[in-house]
Amino acid sequence: MSRAKRLPRRALLAAAFLGPVVAAGAFAEDGRDRGRPSEAREGPSGLSVWTLSSWERALRSDPPRPERKAELYAARGEWESFQIALRSERPARILGLEVSPLESDSGAQVPQSSIRRYRAHQLHLRRPTVRNQAFRPDWYPDALIPCPAELEAMRAVEAAAEGALEARPPRFRAVPFDLPAGETHTFWIDVRVPADQAAGSYHGKAALIAEGGVRAELTVELEVWPFALPERASMKTEFGSPAPRILEWYREQAKKRGLERIPDSEVLHRACAELATEHRLNSYPPPELLRVRPGADGGFEAAPEQVAGLREFLSRYHVNALAVHSPARYFKDPVADREKIQRYARSWDRFLEALGRPDLLVYTYLIDEPNDREAYEYTRAWGCAIREAGSKLKVLVTEQMKTQDPAWGDLYGAVDIWVPLFSLFDPETAVSRQALGEEIWAYTALCQGPPTPWWHIDYPLLNYRIPAWIAWSYGMRGLLYWGGMSYWKNVEDPWTDPETYTPGRDLAKGKEGAIYNGEGTLLYPGTAVGIAGPVPSMRLKAIRDGIEDFEYLAILESLGRRAQAEGLVRSVAGSWNDWCRDPERLAQTRRKLGCLIADASKGR
Repeated sequence: MSRAKRLPRRALLAAAFLGPVVAAGAFAEDGRDRGRPSEAREGPSGLSVWTLSSWERALRSDPPRPERKAELYAARGEWESFQIALRSERPARILGLEVSPLESDSGAQVPQSSIRRYRAHQLHLRRPTVRNQAFRPDWYPDALIPCPAELEAMRAVEAAAEGALEARPPRFRAVPFDLPAGETHTFWIDVRVPADQAAGSYHGKAALIAEGGVRAELTVELEVWPFALPERASMKTEFGSPAPRILEWYREQAKKRGLERIPDSEVLHRACAELATEHRLNSYPPPELLRVRPGADGGFEAAPEQVAGLREFLSRYHVNALAVHSPARYFKDPVADREKIQRYARSWDRFLEALGRPDLLVYTYLIDEPNDREAYEYTRAWGCAIREAGSKLKVLVTEQMKTQDPAWGDLYGAVDIWVPLFSLFDPETAVSRQALGEEIWAYTALCQGPPTPWWHIDYPLLNYRIPAWIAWSYGMRGLLYWGGMSYWKNVEDPWTDPETYTPGRDLAKGKEGAIYNGEGTLLYPGTAVGIAGPVPSMRLKAIRDGIEDFEYLAILESLGRRAQAEGLVRSVAGSWNDWCRDPERLAQTRRKLGCLIADASKGR
């Protein structure tokens, strides 16, 4: 696949991401309930309410379940999530969702400002993604609509920026929400444990409020582990920059549908950077910060304002890997221009020193999926020219370590970062390349090769989380995904059409083509809910959780507990073709990893 000033910024971000999220007067700050709960499971209203973990999803036709308590386990600085599902025997109007602070017996609190609420918007999937033999037609929850207080905080940030969109009536709201009879719907709740939170047990309440005085209440319990996750992720990611794709889609929509305004580029870039960072993905700097002009000898010097701007960006968004332009953008011949190419590569070393980040991984995404002899020759010529500079600029290629065709030769010596498909990873070859200091990442696209945890809306949600576990077990250090998380160009409305990638489709000739539900997408257009920036999906949340799980494994490795951690991982994820499909068993294994870290930390 192709890859794809008015208020202080810190104050604005705090308002957006740490603002109040509970209706005033619903719960006291001490977490005590100030209302009278009514019977919830099968009360007079006919409303059933239950909890779900963040490892799974409930479809519209799913029946009620007995779970009445959300049990969360999280490190300091970690996001942990749960879901509230609801179903009614007759139509009900849902007025709001309240969540109390989570309080320990000693009086410590995880405040309401650390809790974020969404309603999951459902898409009607009538046809399966290719090779999904377990598919059932239904309405699948995915897009996450922020609840009113969270949405207003986001709008406040955007409204303070130049070029912001004026407020428009949204197409979709989290609440009030009309719940039809006989349908299951869900809310998603994120809890972020503050970095300085005391370890221990916390408890609180969540309540759904329905018209007619109905209040359905659930228990929330949180165990905060006695360790913290770092702000900068250990796992590297290359998911592409959403902002350019989103702007392109809006412009096309403006032509087709006569939209009066589209989001401002700067506002959208900033919103995408914030969203990516919140989900532990690498953000992409504004293009001007990486725009360089090689001189006659091939080298370049970054302007002071570029260095200052990029330094601030890397720090604010906790970037651990930076993609830069290939020298092929500036030079024509990898043989004749070899010395220029090498000076260009070494110039990035000087840039890193000026940034004060000599440890930052800087790479060029040289070529995507070289699939013929000519592409292999291109990769060898340019990759070797760059690597011969001995600089810190690394060469990334989405290709497996073994050659596709012996007649083409191999790519050894031309690649620093190999990114094979899940299904094309070869453990034996990986070990030999890693021994030479080369990195291996992983990526997925479509449904290629033997079954792996494919990323589509109609496959299990845990498919988006478990790849980080498998990658760590093989010493793989990164994840890549195509489409900039917003490959919407094939659909008119991502909020209603899940079939985002349909190669071979030609409806004029009666050809449906292959279907990949949600392929290349993890975000939804925010204008539908009243903001310029995109909104996340449940699938993006699952990827974030996997990256945080990777952090647990990295911590255990640093504590000398790799063998124990690997044993636990292998018990549920033996390979890219062998992984557990049981959400509860996976959750239990994650808890064991947390206990291992806690025990190891005590012994230090």
